[in-house]
Amino acid sequence: MHERFAHATSGRIALAVLAFGAAPLAFWASLAPRQFYDSFPGGGRSWIAVDGPYNEHLVRDVGALSLALLVVTVFAFVTLSVPLVRATAAAFLANGLLHLGYHLRHLDLYDTTDQVASIGGLIVVPVVALVLLCATMRPGATRRAPSSTSV
Repeated sequence: MHERFAHATSGRIALAVLAFGAAPLAFWASLAPRQFYDSFPGGGRSWIAVDGPYNEHLVRDVGALSLALLVVTVFAFVTLSVPLVRATAAAFLANGLLHLGYHLRHLDLYDTTDQVASIGGLIVVPVVALVLLCATMRPGATRRAPSSTSV
């Protein structure tokens, strides 16, 4: 028997927010690294190209790691396994805080609109991850998954 996160709906909503945030970056950087570098986040904006020369290897690695995190998030979403939900939330928290920290130290690269948009978007990940992680630690946050029996 294993423990499942008892608050299925709220857990899945938080995991979905994290997954839907990671998915565009994961696929775009993995499949079209040059376009991602030149055009992210889209809409005529360019947040990556202003921060240094293009490096296909680095962009593809970011995409691949984001894709790997997305896969783990989908498994957590489906199973609601408490250790997996916690690990997923902790991974997004670590990544999100470090990513946010970098951008807070390099705001001079962007105009005010892009500063607000990028920092506003980057704050979402660690906040959702922290809330999810804390929610899995609260009393009553877990329940035993039903055991499967063979007939």
